[in-house]
Amino acid sequence: MGLGHSIKRIFTWWDGQTYGTQLWTSRKGLRVGEDQQGNIYYRNADDSRRWVIYNGEIEGSRVSPDWHGWLHRTWDEPPTEAPLSHKTWEKPHQANLTGTVAAYAPAGSIRRVTPADRKDYEAWTPE
Repeated sequence: MGLGHSIKRIFTWWDGQTYGTQLWTSRKGLRVGEDQQGNIYYRNADDSRRWVIYNGEIEGSRVSPDWHGWLHRTWDEPPTEAPLSHKTWEKPHQANLTGTVAAYAPAGSIRRVTPADRKDYEAWTPE
């Protein structure tokens, strides 16, 4: 980790926690818990602020519904203290895959068939 990485951490929040967030978390943060993905959740002493430090990519859809409710004050107790009851038919949390190769493509979608295999498509070539 060189000088460039250190300078980048001062100004960019989308590529990991900044030095400011790290300093705030170390001084004011009380660790509340951790989810299955390794994201760590914090609050301050008077519970006026709640935040998450992501393990890896910073993507809001990586926060499970249990922790999302706590972060947004839908309930006061974190899932570590008052786990939510889940139905047998509930699927495990999955991050939003839109824009990735793993995104859902229904039958007939042009993403499932390459243009060369389609009968209703003829590629344009400049003359």
